[in-house]
Amino acid sequence: MGTVNPIGNSIPELDEALREGRSGGALITSFDVSESPVKIGCEVKGFDPESVLDRKSARRTSRFIHLAVGAAHEAVESSGLDIRAEGDRVGASIASGIGGMDMQLLAHEHYLTNGIDRFSPFWTPGIIPNMGAGYVSMEFGTQGPLASSSTACAASSMAIGDAVMYIRAGMADAMLAGGAECGVVPVGIGGFHGIRACSTRNDEPATASRPFDATRDGIVLGEAGSVLVLEELEHALRRDATILAEVTGYGLSSDARHVTEPDPTGENPARAITNALADAGRTTADVEYVNAHGTSTPVGDAAETRVLKRVFGERANEVPVSSTKSMTGHLLGATGATEAAICVLAINGGYLPPTINLHTPDPECDLDYVPNTAREQRIDVAISNGFGFGGHNACLVIERYEERRG
Repeated sequence: MGTVNPIGNSIPELDEALREGRSGGALITSFDVSESPVKIGCEVKGFDPESVLDRKSARRTSRFIHLAVGAAHEAVESSGLDIRAEGDRVGASIASGIGGMDMQLLAHEHYLTNGIDRFSPFWTPGIIPNMGAGYVSMEFGTQGPLASSSTACAASSMAIGDAVMYIRAGMADAMLAGGAECGVVPVGIGGFHGIRACSTRNDEPATASRPFDATRDGIVLGEAGSVLVLEELEHALRRDATILAEVTGYGLSSDARHVTEPDPTGENPARAITNALADAGRTTADVEYVNAHGTSTPVGDAAETRVLKRVFGERANEVPVSSTKSMTGHLLGATGATEAAICVLAINGGYLPPTINLHTPDPECDLDYVPNTAREQRIDVAISNGFGFGGHNACLVIERYEERRG
């Protein structure tokens, strides 16, 4: 696995931050926010794009591409997979919900000054959402299936699930799967503030993202790249790979009702979860941890709580649930991959990641959200939820690897 995110520029750093309950929220430093109603975000710190791309490529491409390639480097190196020796049996499925938001503003400024003439030929391939996948493929030489999901905040959950399907279908033996996004840019902040989705707790950046808390007032935008190496089991065993976990289930559904608001009944997101469990051959009784979508919006967190109550019924209060967006912020199209990696860390580390900044109970959000402090607990089966604008619902089932399954 590999990651570059607001609380860690590597998997070990992410693991440490989760255990400590560390917030990535701070005042935005990458652009001037003095006149902005939203001044806070979860930025990646200390990452040099030229450490993973040559100078020309780094200058010609969006930050989300830099983050995707950076995460993929760690993932590939830690996996020991010799991609070029595998030929067309390795592919890539790298999502981005929006793509090059950072370069959109630069393009607008260019247009105002120069009109349509003299746009760089590198602008379009440097901004479109599929180029995270494209650059990862070119960097590592994957010649198998190449895909990119752009389903908003469910995008990299779907990128992982789709990669599983390619492997199951025999189209690949291994896939680099994940997502990247650069949300902490003027276009991102302005767009999400325009729908009143952002927190404006500018004086409390580290505690502004507070999923399931009664005083929550919106998301804190973040940026990240996270990539997992998925591999067919027998292929991994033949090369004596270190197997961290298994993705055993993938479920999808759609709300078909509104561009941004969640399903108030919870019926359709619940179906994504039950579909994923059925795909894994599991029941709700098997689930020991839920990594919630939990964005820190008043409507969304209450809606997800209803979803979980619908799914788990009388067990709902017994199943630990946490939103790690309380620490990372909302990573948009990188969310699902980052949180899948978090589930793997939790399974291998024997702990429940906390929902930090949860101090004021909300009667509508009354489950066990692992408030503020990580807890030791063995986890064999976890689920990770990803819900996106447009009504996209995705769920992954991630399990402890047991040799008896091989």
